[in-house]
Amino acid sequence: MNFPAIKVFDDAIEVEYEFSVTPAEEASSGHAAADWIRAGIKRSESELEAEQERVDALDRNIDRLSNNADQIDNLVAVSSGLLAGLIDAFWVGEFDFKRGKAWSNHTVNDFVMRVAKAQGFNGDRLKDAIKFLEAKFPVPTDNIWSGQDVGISARSHHLDDLAHHPTPVGLFFSILTQFTKTGYFQNGQGTFLPINLDEKGLELIGSDALSKIFCGTINWFFHLVSDMSGSNKTAGAGMGIPGPIVSLLKEISTIPGLNNSGLPSKIKRIFEKEKFDLRGEIAASYELGRQSLPVMVNEILVRAFYFIRRLVDEVKVKRSFEGVDWEKTLPWKNRTITRMLTISSGTFVAVDLADAAIRAGSKSVDMVTFGAQLLLRVNFVGLGRFSIAVYSDVSMGFQRERLRDERIAVLSEQLHWANAKAAFWQADAWQTAERTETCLRETEETMKQSMAIFVRASVANRASLSRIGQLRESVQDKNPGLIDDINDLLKWT
Repeated sequence: MNFPAIKVFDDAIEVEYEFSVTPAEEASSGHAAADWIRAGIKRSESELEAEQERVDALDRNIDRLSNNADQIDNLVAVSSGLLAGLIDAFWVGEFDFKRGKAWSNHTVNDFVMRVAKAQGFNGDRLKDAIKFLEAKFPVPTDNIWSGQDVGISARSHHLDDLAHHPTPVGLFFSILTQFTKTGYFQNGQGTFLPINLDEKGLELIGSDALSKIFCGTINWFFHLVSDMSGSNKTAGAGMGIPGPIVSLLKEISTIPGLNNSGLPSKIKRIFEKEKFDLRGEIAASYELGRQSLPVMVNEILVRAFYFIRRLVDEVKVKRSFEGVDWEKTLPWKNRTITRMLTISSGTFVAVDLADAAIRAGSKSVDMVTFGAQLLLRVNFVGLGRFSIAVYSDVSMGFQRERLRDERIAVLSEQLHWANAKAAFWQADAWQTAERTETCLRETEETMKQSMAIFVRASVANRASLSRIGQLRESVQDKNPGLIDDINDLLKWT
């Protein structure tokens, strides 16, 4: 009897009809072979089920990464981008740093006044509020640079003193000063300057570890608030503290190698000459916030349309809200909504650039002026959103192709296991046929034996009957009346 053996090499299944069982071995090996075949069928079915689950999961992800937007979706995306572009052109306008700076100054000054009053200040003048906070929350490094001739000035010391940065690094150096009694500075040439505290600064050092941490944290925070709007002598107009972005750049410039690259001097020029302190960063954020409005409008319109349309389609199919597949209605994490946002944000950028070019051209007499005016009118938030949308769309396309290749590989493995299952069933059929043949052969032999026994029994019966006739007289002599009794019994039966 022959049946297939399964061999697996590098996840590929090879079927060979080589395994054989001789008639003498069938009785002892048939049961083991049947167990082996059943185990093979069970494993093949398990692997097929697992592979099908993988295929189903891949199908769902491939569908999610496929663009299913139709003409209506694309039309709505274009219309939304056009509307957002018009809002940007007629309401947002150009990037106006002066407008942002005016708003920022008012916001920061109001914040300083509110914090001072919360700490017990009763006046109404900003410079008095600053003076109040400076006196109540002094820091030990405030003026230790004065007279050192190390390239640090009154205009730059908030930038050069790392403990005056409103960042985690600034907090770290503030606490470190409490434990080391040293201030840490970097001048505009990139030189790192540890400066020992003077007597006045030493008076502001905590007496134990807890008080050092308290002074390095609480005094640091409220002192930075007092410096946001400049000193009490230049309240609302002087140099404030650097913002998070400038602070981070300054901290990066202390890294060996970068400290000699000219980066520290460029940061100092931005801070001092351009007066780009915390209020400047807030002003820029305010203007970018204005630019983000049409971008947000575009985002909301496209996502809302996607959700409502898919929800309506689901309700039509399911005829109620109970059977709605919410995963199909959510306007994120699928390529259809990403493609719609790519189209809408691309339309928005096209309208914005066209408007910027027209307005810049009307105000310019040369290419330099045109370029400057163009940059003021460009919506950088919208440009950034378009870049993200394009990247997401392209990235999803690559992911889809990778999953499709993976799906082909899984289907190939599934085919191998299906072939293996078929081979096992074929082996079972051959074994069943062999068992049937054996049973028929044994039945035939048994019938032959039965016929031989029957013939022998018949011959014996005939011989026995013949002898009964021959022994009649002897029986009658030795058992008188027995034959008559037997005849009577036979009549009754």
